Amino acid sequence: MEAITLHKGICAPLPVDNVDTDQIIPSREMNRVSKQGLGAGLFAGSRYVYDGMNKAGPNEDFVLNKPEYAGASILLSGKNFGCGSSREHAVWALHDYGMKAVVAESFGRIFRINCARNGLLAIELAAAEIATLMEQTRLDPQSERVLIDLDLRQIHAPRGDIFDFAIDESDRGMLLKGLDYIDYTLQYAADIDAFKNEDRIRRPWAYLQDD
Repeated sequence: MEAITLHKGICAPLPVDNVDTDQIIPSREMNRVSKQGLGAGLFAGSRYVYDGMNKAGPNEDFVLNKPEYAGASILLSGKNFGCGSSREHAVWALHDYGMKAVVAESFGRIFRINCARNGLLAIELAAAEIATLMEQTRLDPQSERVLIDLDLRQIHAPRGDIFDFAIDESDRGMLLKGLDYIDYTLQYAADIDAFKNEDRIRRPWAYLQDD
């Protein structure tokens, strides 16, 4: 995974509560065996207009289709973002589209875990702070960009406001180093081996001969 320390990006506002994983990527869009390409199905139910079940073109009123939000990499939303099913495809779709962070009032628990596992930063801020970010970026999103400093756990708004945020330290460690859960655990391989060797002496009966 790509490490995240500092990220300055265009903010796209989606001021909606309870955005569930089926809205983030409908099940009909999960038609490939790879994570790559899932960004095309991101918010498909809102991002496209349909002729029956077929896409007839982009919905020009949807935020990600507006030219001023082209290249958006930070999504601003409301309460309980990522609720619903546990599908990792929702995070994969956001990441494949180019999102580096989602800033919301709260997140679905499993969605938040999936974000950390897949290199997407999930940040909780108060509603008033998110409203400030939306207000300060809405007139010229391409120029009025937001800086996220994961090292300091801060968000810098375009006009100088700084918002602190909390994040689980293990999640922060993985994101700062670009590690998934397996790689993060393997950092402690020497400690794990030392414990195992000591435990083998204490409890030899617990180990198979070829282990």
